[in-house]
Amino acid sequence: MKTFAMATALALLAVPALAADPVEGMWQTQPDDGAYAHVQLAPCGPAICGTIKRTFNSSGEYKSPNLGKQLVMGMVPQGGGKYEGKVWRPSNDKVYMGKIELGSDSLRLAGCVAGGLICSKQTWQRVK
Repeated sequence: MKTFAMATALALLAVPALAADPVEGMWQTQPDDGAYAHVQLAPCGPAICGTIKRTFNSSGEYKSPNLGKQLVMGMVPQGGGKYEGKVWRPSNDKVYMGKIELGSDSLRLAGCVAGGLICSKQTWQRVK
């Protein structure tokens, strides 16, 4: 029994701590149709998803009907700070093929059609 306990303890020490994905956190979108949001990017299974946590317009913070909805869906890491999945655009209620490219405190988000040939892009800033 001592041997089993010792082997288990050593195995646990050998497993590195799971580090958070660098894209995780709160991000501010660019304005779209006069409004912007704070989106929380977090793991959703093996991917990253983003949920609208706060919304703002020219008058300040407001209670959008989109609060709590997923804007970024199933973004799978591709390596090198790149992710692929889907994005939802609230202003037209359409879902697009999505791509993220992560910078240090910013990310480029693209929603694409026609197999990625035509994309609309935004740059989001990390909320500190």
